[in-house]
Amino acid sequence: MSVDADRINALLDQAMEKQATPGAVWLVGGPAGAVAGGQIGVLDPTDPTTLTRPDTLFDIASLTKVTAVWSVIGTLWDKGDLRVDDSLAHLLPDLATSPLGQVTVRQLLTHTAGVPPRAQLKALYGTDATDIRRGVLFEQLHHTPGEEVQYTDRAALILGFLAEELTGQGLDVLARERVWAPLGMGQTRFGPLPAQQTGRTAPTELDDESGRHLRGIPHDFSARLLGGVCGIAGVFSTAPDVGRFLAHMLTAVDGVGFGEKWVAESLRVQTGELEPQRGLFWHPATQTAPEEDVWVHYGFTGTGAWVCPHRERWAVLMTNKLFYTRDRGPITELRGAFRQAVFSGGTTS
Repeated sequence: MSVDADRINALLDQAMEKQATPGAVWLVGGPAGAVAGGQIGVLDPTDPTTLTRPDTLFDIASLTKVTAVWSVIGTLWDKGDLRVDDSLAHLLPDLATSPLGQVTVRQLLTHTAGVPPRAQLKALYGTDATDIRRGVLFEQLHHTPGEEVQYTDRAALILGFLAEELTGQGLDVLARERVWAPLGMGQTRFGPLPAQQTGRTAPTELDDESGRHLRGIPHDFSARLLGGVCGIAGVFSTAPDVGRFLAHMLTAVDGVGFGEKWVAESLRVQTGELEPQRGLFWHPATQTAPEEDVWVHYGFTGTGAWVCPHRERWAVLMTNKLFYTRDRGPITELRGAFRQAVFSGGTTS
């Protein structure tokens, strides 16, 4: 496998000059693990001594949805504890009277369930975790299930609740025992992080209450409201750990994390004629050329994970772009250039 590391590092240099991110860590690899990578920049631009390192911890934001929720649901599917076309009322009879009861696991994974587009937990349900859970599970639908593709944080939140209800264990325990520990992801955990780890953690956005950038505390308000353990966001990880996760996707076997059949089911278009196209929580990296077989999931903090089965290649890009801005423009440009550098033909070592 050839990777043009100089080209990738140049792209990151340009992105930092434009203040797309203070720093970054990247890795590219295949089934056997990483083959190339690098780190550049700083964690905190106000302190030039805080250089990024291979083991820098990042708030991976929505990558929580795949590293925790999607993968845990995959282990339940592998073991026959659920089927993707099961309705939630079938799996949880208490939801028989809820509008959500008619929704299937597949519809949640493809963002076609019709649930409200944003979480807005505190405004709707207050701050009590029990009230939030009941409110989310008994909320009215936004549109008819299967009618349209509409990305929503609630899909992962609901699936996380589902996994917990089916197993009687917390999502953090399920992810650690079923996925992270078997795959050797020893640096991955839900926040808030212990004090001894925050020194190598990339800070994210400015917190209005404290007047300081969040560091080791989930940036996502829903995750903070639920104590850090949340299907939407809240996980911290390193590039090597996410790389192990992606490498497993290319070699998945039953009995170790999530299985090969679950990966194959997830990395194919599940939404028919509906747009934008979706797999199961993964989506084609380019809607204009889904035949490239490059699948991606992003995190709002600036993280990204790509996997391409037919080329047996994966890539991870970790940034804390949220230190500077919530504007998606600069990081979107960087991600597109990074994907092309990794997966387009003609790269040289």
